[in-house]
Amino acid sequence: MPSFDIVSEVDLQEVRNAVDQASRVIDTRFDFKGVDAGFEHKESEITLKAEQEFQLQQMLDILREKLARRSVDVKAMDIKDPETSLNAARQQVLIQQGIESDVAKKIVKEIKNAKLKVQAQIQGEQVRVTGKKRDDLQQVIAMLREKDYGLPLQFKNFRD
Repeated sequence: MPSFDIVSEVDLQEVRNAVDQASRVIDTRFDFKGVDAGFEHKESEITLKAEQEFQLQQMLDILREKLARRSVDVKAMDIKDPETSLNAARQQVLIQQGIESDVAKKIVKEIKNAKLKVQAQIQGEQVRVTGKKRDDLQQVIAMLREKDYGLPLQFKNFRD
């Protein structure tokens, strides 16, 4: 029986490379000369540190550009609100891995509402779709690509 998996994965090595490139840009930019600004990267969490909140916005724009150039979908970024004190500002950016259960339920509901002869089931942080015809599975993929769930979706393990 043909099947495929719907997943949301980000290559963390590419994220690390993008953060390194963004750090180098910050070091060489004129408007960041003499400013205590930088990135901290741990697993799937990036912390932006600067002296002012507007500098955080500039750093976030640089990070988005570098992630996009390294083929990391910026929809995977979960940007938290900035925290500011008298002379420092911080902002956290989380890189989402996997499909959360509420989004997975929404995807399964959309597939069932399409009235195609396929079954969708949640398996941990992914959704498996099975059906008798390959064409039905391709219709599901096309339908899901049109919708926006706030995170990048990949379709893997397509089997006949």
